[in-house]
Amino acid sequence: MTGTDAGEGAGGAPGPERARPHPEAGDGVPHGRLSARPSASPPPSPPGAGEGGPGTHRLEGRALLRVPPPSGAGAPARPYWLVVVLHGAGGTAEQALTWLLPQAGSGRLLLLAPQATGSTWDVVGGGYGPDVARLDAVLHGVFRRFPVDPEGVAVAGFSDGASYALSLGLANGDLFGAVLAFSPGFMAPMVHHGHPRIFVSHGRDDPVLPVGTCSRRLVPRLAQSGYAVTYREFGGGHEVPSELATEALRWWVDGPRAA
Repeated sequence: MTGTDAGEGAGGAPGPERARPHPEAGDGVPHGRLSARPSASPPPSPPGAGEGGPGTHRLEGRALLRVPPPSGAGAPARPYWLVVVLHGAGGTAEQALTWLLPQAGSGRLLLLAPQATGSTWDVVGGGYGPDVARLDAVLHGVFRRFPVDPEGVAVAGFSDGASYALSLGLANGDLFGAVLAFSPGFMAPMVHHGHPRIFVSHGRDDPVLPVGTCSRRLVPRLAQSGYAVTYREFGGGHEVPSELATEALRWWVDGPRAA
């Protein structure tokens, strides 16, 4: 859980990404690009209770998908919104769900929590690869089974997961309309597509990823690059306070969709 920006770590040390970010279009895994895209149209065969009914389901690729209960009898069928939730270093998909599940509270919100192939996400070890491929495959499967609003897809994460959410979010802003980053340490997008809105929170007393060398550096750079950033510092350490998780979800759901 080290580093700040792509190619630059705290104090100028080498960061997690070996190559410099560059503007050339790259649509493959080495650029952190995801090819899966949602459709608001219902799938050909609606999922049954055994494969996609309400509850938490384990998917191929070691991911968890939380499907909400129906909105209510007689409610018109509408596409879901989806948020991908990324765990921190040494964490699990189960842990990732706990940050947003109590605050989800919507019959339209799918929560997808993938598991990293290693102890943390691939880019932290030096480059995009297996985690991008695994997430893309899982997203393809979810989008085949569920109608998802193309303007209602976000990526969130905590700690290394927040760094990865920022990295994937900036590289795939044509998929993710919003990024929810709780205590990020760095960002390492190889390419930039789209213009997602960004929510960042960080504890002032964080002993793991100090706010001064992490979010206080990242947020101004994001703003200078033209991203709409909402930033919240709180009196605490390396954590996701429930009230900030609630605020972040409301900020995403109630805010304008990305252009």
